Amino acid sequence: MNKTILVETSARHVHVSQKDLDILFGEGYQLTNKKDLSQPGQFACEEKITVVGPKGETKMSILGPTRNDTQIEMSLTDARSLGLKALVRESGDIEGTSGCKLVGPAGEVELTKGVIAAKRHIHMTSADAAEYGIADKDVVSVKVTTDGRSLTFGDVVCRVNDSYALAMHIDTDESNAAGCAGAVQGEIIK
Repeated sequence: MNKTILVETSARHVHVSQKDLDILFGEGYQLTNKKDLSQPGQFACEEKITVVGPKGETKMSILGPTRNDTQIEMSLTDARSLGLKALVRESGDIEGTSGCKLVGPAGEVELTKGVIAAKRHIHMTSADAAEYGIADKDVVSVKVTTDGRSLTFGDVVCRVNDSYALAMHIDTDESNAAGCAGAVQGEIIK
């Protein structure tokens, strides 16, 4: 059986709650879909906000739709350059993480938590999981073969949900380390 998957690079971005979106952009603000992403229902937004840390600031795109909690996903290099501590966590697991300031056109939000480096992961449906012999939360390795930078990623968590589309997500540090430019295929190794 061929256990290959698409490996996508997920650049730094912010997921916002409606409460924080209202403060940053104005009461009742709605995000503007700029481009649909590979995961069904997810989209890159026209809106950007400034993420501020002790050593600097940077503009980041917002991904929609809104979430229950605001979360900032960045590479460890991004975090270091801003003077922030980003724990490696699965998306949504923000308890015990550090915060930062977000600045939008209508206001500012001082977060006490939410800064993470997203744990590398594979999105898959239950049918994909059955085909690959994988269960939700299994941890696998994925081998990526590139020109001069081939790499096997360990500690890849599998996230199974029928609302997902099959793809692995890595951050920009990981992508650069493996020379992943454009569409790259990876091989799941259990």
